[in-house]
Amino acid sequence: MKAAVYFGRHDIRVTDVGEGPLGNNQVRVNVKYCGVCGTDIHIYEGDGGSGAVVPPLIIGHEMSGVVSEIGKDVKSVQVGDRVAVDPNDMCGECYFCKSAQAHFCTNNIGIGINNPGGFAEYVTIREKQVYKIPDNLSFETAALTETLSCCLHGIDLCNIKTGQTVLIIGAGPIGLLMLQLAKMSGAGKIIVSEIVPEKRELALKYGANVVIDPSNEDIGDVLKANTTNVGCVIECAGTTRTIEQAIKYAGKGATVMMFGLVAPESTVSIKPLEIFMKEIKLTSSFINPYTFDRAIEILGLGKVKVEEIITDIIPLDEINKVFEDSSFRRRGKILIKI
Repeated sequence: MKAAVYFGRHDIRVTDVGEGPLGNNQVRVNVKYCGVCGTDIHIYEGDGGSGAVVPPLIIGHEMSGVVSEIGKDVKSVQVGDRVAVDPNDMCGECYFCKSAQAHFCTNNIGIGINNPGGFAEYVTIREKQVYKIPDNLSFETAALTETLSCCLHGIDLCNIKTGQTVLIIGAGPIGLLMLQLAKMSGAGKIIVSEIVPEKRELALKYGANVVIDPSNEDIGDVLKANTTNVGCVIECAGTTRTIEQAIKYAGKGATVMMFGLVAPESTVSIKPLEIFMKEIKLTSSFINPYTFDRAIEILGLGKVKVEEIITDIIPLDEINKVFEDSSFRRRGKILIKI
């Protein structure tokens, strides 16, 4: 089969590889689309992913497709079923799995991280990792199920109160998903800070009450003019500067969700007194525990819109240009068509 294989920093090659054996409890999925994630960019830059990455490895973990083959013990899906794939496979036996914290599993198998991923014609995974999708859900939309499931875990940890002002920093694909989830969670005024004009326009379309151009406006002044207190800040840009902004502009008693992924060795400058005086709760979100079914449900019901978030669909043979040309990532979500 044809696959995009990561051989090391700045070295991804589309080549022919074997499909590998199919276990009794495994499912082979003919991949239709696989999204490019910030984690994939970090891997490409040699920074690693949510776990150790040992090349050569097929990367990619946000995928949808059709079941093409099943092991003899598989019962929940059949050949021909349309599915989305949860790339995280937990052991169920370690301390964290037994303590209802499976996302911290010490034996986690991550598809596209430490096992062959979705930038390939086929991916082979355990039965428990495939989820049937409704007929009205396109493969393109379903490819964002994993992304949305991660956002759902993050929004759960924000504990947004009804009517609370929420500041979202960054209106890329993650920020626009978080915007819609914050609205569903009962947020009052939603304020979005984003430097790209087209993304600000999309944020308004998706329900933002106020948008800020941080390159030309003072974020503090805009917040002061529009709200008494920011109750939650969701940082989605993934830079040290915007994490510092999130803490700076959080209101009293606020939760700061550090969702954007920064390089592993990054550090930020914080003032402990500021956190103390405002009783800020700093939190973060790691992968997608127990949220995959919910993500499929709200996508199928049309509660969250992703069509305009997807800006580019690129053939597998041309995958390298997505990693080499940063303008793709500035536009929005990129899907690789297999």
